[in-house]
Parts: sequence; C-alpha cells; structure tokens
Amino acid sequence: MDINKKIILFDGVCNLCDSSVQFIIKRDKNDVFRYAALQSETGKKLLAERNIDSNEIDSIILIEPNVAYYTKSTAALEIGKNLKGLRTISSILLWLPESFRNIVYDFIAKNRYKWYGKKADCMIPTEELKSKFI
Repeated sequence: MDINKKIILFDGVCNLCDSSVQFIIKRDKNDVFRYAALQSETGKKLLAERNIDSNEIDSIILIEPNVAYYTKSTAALEIGKNLKGLRTISSILLWLPESFRNIVYDFIAKNRYKWYGKKADCMIPTEELKSKFI
C-alpha cells in the first residue's frame, strides 16, 4: 500500500457509492487516490486503526497520509478539491458550517439504497483498475 496516497473508504454495496468511485477514478488525473470498500478486510482494518464505528459512519471516509481522516460532507468536498472541475466549488462549499452540510449529506446517505439501489456484493474492479484498490 502506497502511504502517500489518499484512501477513500466507501460502501461497497451501494450503487451511488460505486458510481461516485467510478466518477472519481475518471477524474483523478494525478493518481491521488486509492480505494477500499468499508466491508473489505482492508476497510475494516483501517476503520479499527482509527477507532471509527462503521455503524455511525457507513458511507464515505477519506484518509489522508500523515493527517487524520474526514467523514461525510467534509470527506466528499476534500475529495472534490483534488478533482479537476470540482476544486473551486468544493473549496467554497467547505466554508459552509459542517453541521449544515451534513444535514444534506445525511439525508442523501439515509436514502441512497432506496433511490439508487444496493448490490449483493462489493464491486470487483477490472484488471485495469485493480492497482487502485487496496
């Protein structure tokens, strides 16, 4: 595992989360991120190392090297700051109070299975993308 990469932990059975990871991969021109499903052994290990309760945070977590981690709306916006086309809007939205941003984020997260569906199993990356998953 490359310790200089930012790690995105995501809900591996969520169709919205899977689409979001695909969106990020396509726009990650500087190869900043690596990915792991929350349900994977790696995901569980990274959660445990940081004492994160997956019952409390079950959608997206961004782990930065030598920095703490970000959750919910802050994680999404910090990811956006690294993607062409989203840098400015993400930086501006980070100025909004986290409590307000998380109301919107939590509403979407709570309804994501109902709106976008759920898979029986985590995504299996193609051969081309396997190096991006840990």
